[in-house]
Amino acid sequence: MIELVDTCPDVNVQPAEYKRLLGYPRDWVVRDRARELVDWARRWYAEHGQPWVYAREADAVEIADDGVKLNDVTFASTRLSKTLREAEAHGAVVVAVGAGAELEVEAQKLWHEGKPDEYFFLEVYGSAIVEHLVTMTGARLCAWADSRHMAVLPHYSPGYPEWAIDEQPRLLDLINRSRQTMPALPVDVLESGMLRPKKSLLAVFGLTRHVDRVQRLTDLIPCENCSFLTCQYRRSAYRRAPQPANPELSALGGEPIASAAPDAIPLDRNAKYTVNAKALLRWSDERLSMEHRADDTVDAVFRYEGTTCMNSGRPLQFQYRVTLGPRDEGYPIREQRCAPSEGDEGHTYMCRYMSNREHLMVAIEREKPLSGQPLNDVLAWPRPACAAGCYCEPDSRQHKWGLVLETIHFALARGQKE
Repeated sequence: MIELVDTCPDVNVQPAEYKRLLGYPRDWVVRDRARELVDWARRWYAEHGQPWVYAREADAVEIADDGVKLNDVTFASTRLSKTLREAEAHGAVVVAVGAGAELEVEAQKLWHEGKPDEYFFLEVYGSAIVEHLVTMTGARLCAWADSRHMAVLPHYSPGYPEWAIDEQPRLLDLINRSRQTMPALPVDVLESGMLRPKKSLLAVFGLTRHVDRVQRLTDLIPCENCSFLTCQYRRSAYRRAPQPANPELSALGGEPIASAAPDAIPLDRNAKYTVNAKALLRWSDERLSMEHRADDTVDAVFRYEGTTCMNSGRPLQFQYRVTLGPRDEGYPIREQRCAPSEGDEGHTYMCRYMSNREHLMVAIEREKPLSGQPLNDVLAWPRPACAAGCYCEPDSRQHKWGLVLETIHFALARGQKE
């Protein structure tokens, strides 16, 4: 049985997700007054927010055609039943998350003080926090399940299609009765079925040992709706559809950038990279090769050369392969793969390779940061500033993926300028 209790969870909401919830199109540049409000909301929550997470595996799960029974409580959700049945689920995890009551108290205070802009941006940031908490909880469950040869299914909640919101009190009661290490959850249910504080969520994640079924049935892959971009257990690209431009948002300080027209500029040609331009120029000329295909996709291959941190600094070489979608779609990252170059032996001297070879190589194979996202998103990707030459730690591997994607971005943006 797994039980998670976290009163200080990660709340590093991805900028693209916050922007999406604010209603901006993906290619919108948030600036001026809107930029100030975005930064203010983040700062306020970092100082005053009280997020929390609770999750526990159900003791028993029974699946019927018209519903699901968790422990001793039956829920009439045909959609949840269908999902669990198709995946041949054997278990489920009940989850509750919340952004904390402090945010809603402050938002109401701002509204009564006649500050609708601050109210709106803080309210939306609360929603972004809840989405992020559910995403990060799913990622933690994926890590736990993967080590036990299981897969986690997409979460489902009362109020979603084919699950009446009036069953929310029963789910909260089940979670409260199941908890063992956390006091009463800081959330209540109103007669309407709505939660108080409203920036909270109750959910059920299914568990299955039939990992192959999750891979074959795309409706069962939670990754396509999961914004945790650096997850090493990702099985499919994040497919959050771009939103159409909304000219009314210009009043909030944004400016649309045309991206679908033939003369569109999907890459920032004056980008600020984490690597100096001289290094990017050398790498793009010496280590990167790109092929532009007839269907407007791009295949890129990058050769990374480094050394182990131990064992006398043995040289190693890895090859990165990246497939990008068409330019007029913003060069979305469709496929990614990292593996030792053919004939390389240096990687076998890495300390993690020698202590747990299978785990390390599986992690390297599965990590696909920014999968499904436009290449431009690498410019806003907050990643560790790790200079280690080996691949032993996740921070080191994310750092290298950032170097690879920035080099590809630099090469394509340079081509646009020319």
